[in-house]
Amino acid sequence: MNKVILMGRLTRDPEVRYSQGDNPLAIARFTLAVDRRFRRDGEQTADFISCVAFGKQAEHAERYYRQGIKIVVSGRIQTGSYTNRDGVKVYTTEVVVEEQEFAESKAASDAHTGGGFQSAPQPAPAAPAGDGFMNIPDGIDEELPFN
Repeated sequence: MNKVILMGRLTRDPEVRYSQGDNPLAIARFTLAVDRRFRRDGEQTADFISCVAFGKQAEHAERYYRQGIKIVVSGRIQTGSYTNRDGVKVYTTEVVVEEQEFAESKAASDAHTGGGFQSAPQPAPAAPAGDGFMNIPDGIDEELPFN
């Protein structure tokens, strides 16, 4: 099985290109800085993982992802090689993104990235302020299909 799940911050805005032909396909490339769990000499270290997304996933990255935001991706590791202009064989490893999502709220992301891009102001919620939990009516336990 070839499955990888990563959570990290984008090191820069995604680079998006479109394939040629009748049905152009979006291809997004970005790098995630993934913190290592263990620290050496008390210093935080990270791995920089290359990722590539295709189609709708790439269009989503182009529209919403910016340097510094925290995302979660899942996909598969793909290796390859090519010969560069100098005739040297170069080996590549990247994650082909199958699923992706934001890993923090927009407010937390904006605080970390320094503002990012602006969005329209949101109206205040109509519900009264409270503890954030919904009131569950008494006697609901009898209606649940499991106990």
